[in-house]
Amino acid sequence: MIDPKSDEDFEDDFEGRSRDLQAEIEAERIAEALVFASSQPVSEGFLAERLPEKTDVRAIMLRLKAHYAPRGVNLLQIEGAWAFRTAADLSFVIRRDDNEVKKLSRAALEVLAIIAYHQPVTRAEIEDIRGVQTSRGTLDVLMEAGWVRFRGRRRTPGRPVTLGTTRDFLDHFGLEELRDLPGLEELKGAGLLSGRIPANFNIPSPLMNDELSEDEDPITQMDLEELGLLAPRSTSED
Repeated sequence: MIDPKSDEDFEDDFEGRSRDLQAEIEAERIAEALVFASSQPVSEGFLAERLPEKTDVRAIMLRLKAHYAPRGVNLLQIEGAWAFRTAADLSFVIRRDDNEVKKLSRAALEVLAIIAYHQPVTRAEIEDIRGVQTSRGTLDVLMEAGWVRFRGRRRTPGRPVTLGTTRDFLDHFGLEELRDLPGLEELKGAGLLSGRIPANFNIPSPLMNDELSEDEDPITQMDLEELGLLAPRSTSED
């Protein structure tokens, strides 16, 4: 026969559960404050370093995400990192005139859409899809906005540079990952893509931003110098 728990046992259990609940609430408050105070998306690793040991960071963030889902500010997961952003349906009431990226040309919008959906993609492949040449200035605008980056180099003759989108691109457009991109029909309806889309133009399986595909090599120091992103290293000794 199992001995019934004493009043003291019940009190101990209650106090233990109460302490656990308070610890969870405190951990949520800390995580919430850390994300709110950061101007950039905060990684779960960063949060884990600052929360009590053995804290289930993912569980905490998912609870906070659910809590903020119906509110004017949402907690979004952007490539494994977390950030507070204005609810998408309320973005029209927020004035961003001071820091808004200048309006993109139609060419830049087409190039951005192609890179987003077809990455990793080379400049030649972009031109093949659009049917016209792409100026360096168009790519420069997208890179200055922080939405496009050099990913690697294709393992083909000439080793062309591959392009992809950035975390800032996802953040700016309120996307958690590439699978959240709108469908092609929506893009065409918005005038972002012309009727020259080839039959094999599909939404890719989302890749992590830093993950190279099988036919890509990483960008090296020499590549960065060749692309004009770094000044050439001096060969002379100091």
